[in-house]
Amino acid sequence: MIIAQKLFKKYDGVPILNGASLTASPGQVVLLTGDNGAGKTTTLRILAGLVSPDAGVAEIDGISILQDRRKAQARLSFLPQGTSFQPAMTPWHLMNFYAGLRGVPKSRAEVMLAKVGLLNARDKAVRKLSGGMVQRLGLALLLLPDAPVLILDEPGISLDPAWREELRQILKAEAERGKTVLITTHLLAEWDDCADVTLVCENGTIVEEAECVPLHSTPRINGHRFSHPETFNRL
Repeated sequence: MIIAQKLFKKYDGVPILNGASLTASPGQVVLLTGDNGAGKTTTLRILAGLVSPDAGVAEIDGISILQDRRKAQARLSFLPQGTSFQPAMTPWHLMNFYAGLRGVPKSRAEVMLAKVGLLNARDKAVRKLSGGMVQRLGLALLLLPDAPVLILDEPGISLDPAWREELRQILKAEAERGKTVLITTHLLAEWDDCADVTLVCENGTIVEEAECVPLHSTPRINGHRFSHPETFNRL
């Protein structure tokens, strides 16, 4: 489960988050959308323990990411936007390196490479992989530790249509296993048959919640709209 309450963050005196709050529950795929600069990526980086907020609460499965970062990070896996790897390393080396860091058997590394269609490219240098293959490698690393919370920032941008669909099905299946999945995206139409809830980020706060309706229908807005973060309680 993911809980963020009244997160505030400034960079060089410029407000990025102005009381952002959200909840994502086990078994849910939750989308976080909004314009560039709305605060989506900063929210995810705080939840992943990579950035500290100026104020607020951030919890992963009941563990404060601010008070016990390592314990909270052990419960999550994060795929940042524009993932890159050392050009000379191979998928096999990377998977085994991260398996060692997360205490995961090497046998699972092989299974995850097969899951994303990279087993035959396991010994190919990253610099020789296509952009889509690099993104699939990032997905394999995301899934490697079998963490109960998955956080993804704009996934699938470099994937072809077939693999974008595969990505959606993989994440939907992970949620059906009881995991919490939080995704930022600009491509709402591609996720409406996979996601349970859409949250809209605007000016550093969450202003709307909508239930996602399958078959590319218009989302149903539940009527949660907040003019100021102090009026936001809990979605």
